[in-house]
Amino acid sequence: MQPWPDTIADEETLEEALSRPDPALEADLAAVPGDILVLGAAGKMGPTLCRQARRADPARRVIAVARWSEEGLRARMESWGVETIAADLTDRAALAALPDAPNVVFMAARKFGSTGNEALTWAMNVLLPAMVAERYAASRIVFFSTGNVLPLVPVISGGATEDVAPAPVGDYAASCLGRERVFQHAAATRGTACFGIRLNYAIDLRYGVLHDIATKVLHGTPVPLAMGHANVIWQGDANAWTLRALRHADASCPILNVTGPETVSVRWVAREFARRLGREAAFAGEEAPDALLSNAARAFALFGYPSVPLARMLDWVAGWVAGGGRSLGKATKFEVRDGRF
Repeated sequence: MQPWPDTIADEETLEEALSRPDPALEADLAAVPGDILVLGAAGKMGPTLCRQARRADPARRVIAVARWSEEGLRARMESWGVETIAADLTDRAALAALPDAPNVVFMAARKFGSTGNEALTWAMNVLLPAMVAERYAASRIVFFSTGNVLPLVPVISGGATEDVAPAPVGDYAASCLGRERVFQHAAATRGTACFGIRLNYAIDLRYGVLHDIATKVLHGTPVPLAMGHANVIWQGDANAWTLRALRHADASCPILNVTGPETVSVRWVAREFARRLGREAAFAGEEAPDALLSNAARAFALFGYPSVPLARMLDWVAGWVAGGGRSLGKATKFEVRDGRF
């Protein structure tokens, strides 16, 4: 692999870094031949995941399915060699008309706006996965979940492992646990090869926990400390592990926590950004003794450690926000403790 850049100043460089494959990804994809179908591919992670799959194996068909509401995104992905299909996945006829594929990555989900429209949240996060699990019963399916299905745990605990019983708070988290159960049921009753990714939190320079904190520091806005600690992982690593999980999907439906190794102090991160940005960090509230934290030791044993360390992400995010880099305008709301998104 070529060295990581010291700074990332534009979106072309950013998307190259986010979609960069490594030999481990190439090897794991070689073990699962055939097309890769990505459902819900137009979100924050989907475009670079599709591009990364193409770069890891340029001879393989990667097919991205979405509604394509963002102007120019579909054409940009096609320029990367990704095939695209426009479809409303909740339309049973449209879902049935999609091509068969031995490898499926399911990314469609609903989080923000859940409060006040809970019925749509459950339809997207439970009903749609059930439809996809039935449609692609003979495929390998890797699906996204979230660390929000787990309870808050003491900061000194090292994070909740996969052995901790889920205890979702709020409709979003509960419906994501429902998504897990749907795919577990498909694996148990149909033998569908499944694998779940409990992710928190992916870092792109245009959004994410680090972007949220850096932006507040830059503008002198107090950083909330109610959720005083978090986990983060470079989005490119999360994408790579998701694609590599296709090799490990089976009828036992393993579900792994996917995040970085550190229990990251929000106060410390804000002060690190203040130092890099030449600002003073302001804070609101105090840290609670518990937080939404995941222990990803099992993922590290399977995939290795993330390729982009926390300090490099801090440097990149600080340079991005200081240089006026584009924001997706999608706050993570990592500070939320009551499950209301």
